[in-house]
Amino acid sequence: MFLQLTDWCPVILSIKVALIAVTIVLIIGLPLSRLLSRLEFPGKDVVEAVITLPMVLPPSVIGYGLLMIIGKNGLLGNTLADLGLTVIFTWWAAVLASTVVSFPLMYQSAKAAFLSVNVNYEKAARTLGASEVKIFFTVTLPLAWPGILAGLVLSFARAMGEFGATMMVAGNIPGQTQTIPLAIYFAVESGDNGTARTLVAINTVFSFLVIYWVNRWAKKQKY
Repeated sequence: MFLQLTDWCPVILSIKVALIAVTIVLIIGLPLSRLLSRLEFPGKDVVEAVITLPMVLPPSVIGYGLLMIIGKNGLLGNTLADLGLTVIFTWWAAVLASTVVSFPLMYQSAKAAFLSVNVNYEKAARTLGASEVKIFFTVTLPLAWPGILAGLVLSFARAMGEFGATMMVAGNIPGQTQTIPLAIYFAVESGDNGTARTLVAINTVFSFLVIYWVNRWAKKQKY
């Protein structure tokens, strides 16, 4: 069964949500992982436990927590409403849910990548008069980039596959908040197995191509 034009909305929305979520994760996660990979302070373990907590929490728990924050009666819900902004049950809520669940993957991968960088290279650059910003972009980042890229791919895949938290904060509104996982679930529930199989195939092939390209790229970097 081929998808109709309107049936491609979940695919387009899922890719858009995942790309925005990964961009946010990269902007926040990269400097945070760099900072915590070098900095030691009391309570660091607690901070890192909080950062990685979404990795082990059930999606329904994450979704409920987000409802308590951005819902109509949430901590930020009333403030957003006063500003004329609505996040709950919009595709931006799906972005928020995907960002929260994928952030730990980016953080862990980036932190491991930064820790693997030989600090002697950074020290050598300092002795030559390079600034910290230049050292980061010309020494640290290129050496850590394979691990960072792996984190981006994992975060993207997690964002594409997010279901539980998205369902709770964004709902299943066809053409507006319905992502691929939601579309598959409700297609199966309604007995539309043809659409479900097609969406599963699209998602699987797309994810395979992304992972395949990353693996090929990583191999080329070794030579």
